[in-house]
Formats: sequence, C-alpha cells, structure tokens
Amino acid sequence: MSRFQFIKALLGPLLRVLFRPRVEGVEHIPGSGPVILAGNHLTFIDSMVLPLVVDRQVFFIGKDEYVTGKSLKGRLMAWFFTGVGMIPVDRDGGRGGVAALMTGRRVLEEGKVFGIYPEGTRSPDGRLYRGRTGIARLTLMTGAPVVPFAMIGTDRVQPGGRGLPRIGPGRRITVRFGEPLDFSRYDGMDRDRYVLRAVTDEVMSHVMRLSGQEYVDVYATKAKAEAA
Repeated sequence: MSRFQFIKALLGPLLRVLFRPRVEGVEHIPGSGPVILAGNHLTFIDSMVLPLVVDRQVFFIGKDEYVTGKSLKGRLMAWFFTGVGMIPVDRDGGRGGVAALMTGRRVLEEGKVFGIYPEGTRSPDGRLYRGRTGIARLTLMTGAPVVPFAMIGTDRVQPGGRGLPRIGPGRRITVRFGEPLDFSRYDGMDRDRYVLRAVTDEVMSHVMRLSGQEYVDVYATKAKAEAA
C-alpha cells in the first residue's frame, strides 16, 4: 500500500463522518491518461479535501513552507501533503511561475492528474476571481483535457483559511466536477495571448456555473493588495 492509499484509507472515512461531503460528477474524471483539474479556491483545506474525494492521485503545486516546518505540526503537514501528491515549489521568486508551469507539464506528460487553482490564491471574500493563463498554457502544451470543479462550503468549515476546521449544522462540503473541456481546436497556439485568455476565461466560466459564485474580472492578488 502506497502512502497515498494509506492516507485515503485513514482519513477518507473521517472526512465522510465529519463533513458528509457530497461529491458530484466525479465520473467526469477520466480513469487514465493526463487530465487537469481546475477549480476555485476558498480556503486552506481545499487542498486536503480534493485528494481525498478523487480516486486517482492528484498532484498539485504547493508552497514549500508547507513541508519545511520542524515542529510536530509541520512534520505532520509535510507527511500529509507530500503523501497525497503535493509538489513543493518556491513560488515567491521571479522564476516561481515558470517552475510551477514546468512541474505541471511534467506531471501531465507522465499521464497523471494535475490539480490547479487558476485564481492563483485563495479568494479574499468568497467570490470567484479572474483566472491566470497558466491553466491555458498547460492544456495547450500537453493536450490534456480540463475537468472544472467547484469547492462549495469549505469556507464555512474553515473561515479565513485559519484554525481547525469546524463541524456542525450548515457546514457540509460539496465538491462538484463538470464535464471535460477539450481545447484541441487551439493546438499550436500556446503562445497567443488572446487564445490563452479565451481558454482561461472559458474554464473560469465553467467553474462559476458549478460553484454559483459571483465572478469578479480582477485578479485576486490585486483585490487583496487593494484591501490591505
């Protein structure tokens, strides 16, 4: 049994008992071959819930600080995140975006599942923000289909992305997957910025319909900076 299988066997039942997650449309995820899961990002535990509700292992980029802690909590986080598929990348440097993109490309070229939050950061207020075009570059470079998904209710379970998750009435989680999106019509156009924006906006439109969130055509990082 791999560490991923062990973690799912250990924590999967606990997740179902505490939060009774509804998982809708999981059959849209291909059983084999490369696929990109692209969704909204409400709170920290999104990246804990997603790997536990998908049969295939989901690889995703995470901050390297999640795996460098020396305390017991830090070590447990590192054990969990690296076990479920997180690949630590230093995204703060000037080359962080390129490193993340190349890592995602490698995962997909190996025929695996790559998860990404196109907003680039957690939503500051529960609304859905403009997607960054890395998602478009990945699907056009690799030919991998994009399965949009929506996290619903995780922000009520862990408001503000901090502290222990809360349980109780009104805190049920839903993870909803849409049908795969094929962008092969844009083959060879991964350097066209208009195509990249069109593909990204189409993905975000599907995420919006799945989540029911209000859409804001501004980058979440800009909204956070202006609110600071």
